[in-house]
Amino acid sequence: MARDASPIIVSAAALWYRRFSLEATLGQFNRHVFVCTHGEYCPLDGSAEVHRLLKDGIKERGLKKSVRINKSGCFDQCGNGPMVVVYPENVWYGAVTKEKAARILEEHLVGGQPVQDLRYQAAPGPNKNGPRMAALDKSRPAEPGPDSGGS
Repeated sequence: MARDASPIIVSAAALWYRRFSLEATLGQFNRHVFVCTHGEYCPLDGSAEVHRLLKDGIKERGLKKSVRINKSGCFDQCGNGPMVVVYPENVWYGAVTKEKAARILEEHLVGGQPVQDLRYQAAPGPNKNGPRMAALDKSRPAEPGPDSGGS
């Protein structure tokens, strides 16, 4: 029985996808880390300090050419932060403290293994933590009212 000698046909879409997926892992940096520092709630929970710790840690370890630490806007997970997201692995971390940031730095960004017990698990889309948001709102300094003098 003769075997079909037809050439293998690969669609243009399949070739594009293969090229895109390879390029996605071979960009300017091996990892890109985003820390929510500009949302309404993460800054109240210390996200600027988390960002600084990660950025300084990467610099001290000589990894600035392979790991990029960026400030980010809101991830729509208000009250669950500070939020940190690591790509290309798409690993999300929530409620990141300085101690947790140190573990993320050593175990994930330097060691290459996501910190499983710190991973943020939530359904896709916005996930607001109302009680935590209310607590953070109460901790904000009172804004002067319209009758507080000054005119």
